[in-house]
Amino acid sequence: MIRVAVVDDHHVVRAGLEQLLASVSDMEFAGAARDGREGIELVAATRPDVALMDLSMPELDGIEATRRIRTAAPGVRVVVLTSFSDRSRILDAIDAGAIGYLLKDAEPDELLRGIRAAARGESPLDPKAASTVLTRTGDRAAELTEREEEVLRLVGAGMPNKLIALRLGISEKTVKSHLTNIFHRLDVTDRTQAALWAQRHGLV
Repeated sequence: MIRVAVVDDHHVVRAGLEQLLASVSDMEFAGAARDGREGIELVAATRPDVALMDLSMPELDGIEATRRIRTAAPGVRVVVLTSFSDRSRILDAIDAGAIGYLLKDAEPDELLRGIRAAARGESPLDPKAASTVLTRTGDRAAELTEREEEVLRLVGAGMPNKLIALRLGISEKTVKSHLTNIFHRLDVTDRTQAALWAQRHGLV
């Protein structure tokens, strides 16, 4: 069962998402909050698997709320659900720790697929958001060493450092060193962006 919290300042959106989550058997509504500050308290109290986060809210916006939730509860996957698709917001949300970025005009089935993907540790992105993120990275596959490409493939498959180390027969410290080089070569800041790059460029 995937437990989902909703953080959005519009009552209609909160109610609609609660109904949508109630319509499927593998999800449970964990509660709703009206702003980022309430969202942080809700997540702390309920520890959902996934938190759907609006961006533009009173008291505390979704970017800062995401950052604080990821610090306090790193096991909670934050998926931004917003009507904004501009580059700066998308990159700020991902930099803050959001695992996914979906738009409110998405079809219900698409949103449900995104929640399931996030619960699995994948990165659901609206096509517009994906294009924006990947434009930032460019095509730098030729700059990766063979070992770095192997590490990147496994990151793209959602594998943690410990399992990557076991798979490749190297230490976790070496994996981290490779990741540092990969982030630099691809001009990305975290695993989510690196994984998206790997998926988009056919490494996974």
